Amino acid sequence: MLRVVFASLLVLAVMVAVKDGRTLEKVGLVGSCAPVATPGGQTGFWHACKEGKLEGRPDLTRKSCMSAGLIGTVEYWRCPTPLGGPTSLG
Repeated sequence: MLRVVFASLLVLAVMVAVKDGRTLEKVGLVGSCAPVATPGGQTGFWHACKEGKLEGRPDLTRKSCMSAGLIGTVEYWRCPTPLGGPTSLG
């Protein structure tokens, strides 16, 4: 009986972790964006987006942002308003 309870609690913990999404970001399975400093001479709020192993980089066009280019594996976006802290914004 103890094994069943332990297994149930383990499954529940995994479900909560996956639902939250931060765990998937930390292990690099889903793409995520983070605010970065605005480059000199530019305006707006800038974000750097990295791709995940299961999905690509988040597309911020639905948040009124414009892609400023890709440098290596990071895509930079210029947004008219702040989007918040590190998060998957796809």
